[in-house]
Amino acid sequence: MTLQDPTLLPAANMRPWTASSRSLPLAVPSPHFAESERPSSSASSATGMPPMGGLPLANTVLESSPKAPTPTMASLDAYRTSIKRSNDSGAQLDFAKYVLEHARGIADNEPSLKLVKKRYDMLTEEGLKWVRKLAGTGITVHRSNIAAESQYFLGTVHSRGIYGVPRDDSKAFAYYQQASKAQHAEANYRTAVCYEVGVGTRRDPTRALQFYRKAAAQTNVPAMYKLGLILIKGLMGITPAPREGINWLKRGADNATPECPHSLHELALCHESSDIPGVIPDETYARQLYIKAGKLGYVPSQVRLGQAYEYGSLGCPVDSRRSIGWYTRAAEKNDADAELALSGWYLTGAEPHLPQNDVEAFLWARRAADRKLAKAEYAVGYYYECGIGVAHPDVNEAQKWYLKAAHQNNRRAANRLKELKQMGVNVVPLSNAARPRRGKGSLF
Repeated sequence: MTLQDPTLLPAANMRPWTASSRSLPLAVPSPHFAESERPSSSASSATGMPPMGGLPLANTVLESSPKAPTPTMASLDAYRTSIKRSNDSGAQLDFAKYVLEHARGIADNEPSLKLVKKRYDMLTEEGLKWVRKLAGTGITVHRSNIAAESQYFLGTVHSRGIYGVPRDDSKAFAYYQQASKAQHAEANYRTAVCYEVGVGTRRDPTRALQFYRKAAAQTNVPAMYKLGLILIKGLMGITPAPREGINWLKRGADNATPECPHSLHELALCHESSDIPGVIPDETYARQLYIKAGKLGYVPSQVRLGQAYEYGSLGCPVDSRRSIGWYTRAAEKNDADAELALSGWYLTGAEPHLPQNDVEAFLWARRAADRKLAKAEYAVGYYYECGIGVAHPDVNEAQKWYLKAAHQNNRRAANRLKELKQMGVNVVPLSNAARPRRGKGSLF
């Protein structure tokens, strides 16, 4: 089965959101730091930031993670009894995480809100007490430093402010740094981010780079990605070293996961460019990387593939089915660009894969516009002006959307507002309006 096997793509006539369906749920866990504190001026890029840690949710229990069936107090008591008889520190840490993971579910079975809070507080304190105890032991089990893992866990708790613990970036940094001394890979990565951003400590690009290198050498995939970007772009005040940076991106791509597919996408971008020393442009290789990242669920890669199959770039044939399929995957994750692209496909239709439907075209554009995408706001204005997908043309409503887009420096919207003001028209009949077409320079 090849990378481009169409059976791996969603059906082209899939309609994930229509006039009668509910909005798709957001399924993105909260970042460990506030959104405004994510690195932006250093190693971040259009591809977005990788997760703040490299552990799957099963290893770092988060209150927002999917829950297994809630245990009963009786089963928890039995588990607790067996753990107290055990000297296995790894099992004790597993128990602590188990208690924290299920504290809310168990507490919710209490008959009153007062008892719910009391039970929840008791269970979270019990779980955290175990973790704090293990964090100070220095015990290594099966080559896994249980103390370091516990310290890393506590750092995550303090940086997120969960389980009744107030958010405290300084304490979080201290725990990450403590765990990093035991060569805990994820702690090295978190320590690097703290130094880069200045969260919980002062900004120190030199120290940040040192810890990124440590984490990357330990096969931490987010660190490989960040280090690659830093070296290629010469960020954080260093001299660019693109060859070394590409090597780190390749290593990150080879170890890509659904949690961190960023290296695949960034490496693909590098091979689309002719500006990076030592990199030979290779559209075929770039396409293969995008497909791998897209299959791992990385939205920017899915959108890029939708564009490639729409316009025939990256050595792809023009293929409406594949284009719609990739855009659909990205739109299911609430990507505004993909939603607007689907609006375009519904506007023109792509028989036999997708029937033309003005109402769907409007709804997809409106959904993208509600996410403040300027070109989508312009598209909605155009639809209202021409009466596409709405009951009748409405220039007043169109002007509202043009104004929103113009406030985001959309030139086409600003120009159209000027034209409407000069013309002084109230209605533009659909029959007199040029219907948008696909291709460069079109509405989309």
